[in-house]
Amino acid sequence: MRKWGQHVLLATCDAELLGKILREGKIVFEIHEQFYKGPKMTVEEVIDLMEQSTIVNMVGHKIVKKAIEKGLVHPDAVLTISGVPHAQIVKM
Repeated sequence: MRKWGQHVLLATCDAELLGKILREGKIVFEIHEQFYKGPKMTVEEVIDLMEQSTIVNMVGHKIVKKAIEKGLVHPDAVLTISGVPHAQIVKM
């Protein structure tokens, strides 16, 4: 979680994806530790942080599924890369 003025950026991923590189066609998506690594949390704890954030970047089956269930992400807004879901939230 990073704060810039009035904006709060949350980057989150399923723990097993940290440090992985997803490739599909011309897409190369790196799940960098510098961007995604932080304290390990439960999915519910991360959902609470999402509700407080203005920008969210998430990757992984567990976290994206829960964000959809909570109504934070529309299923049609999910991009799948090498079978792994990725979604973003931007609150204006």
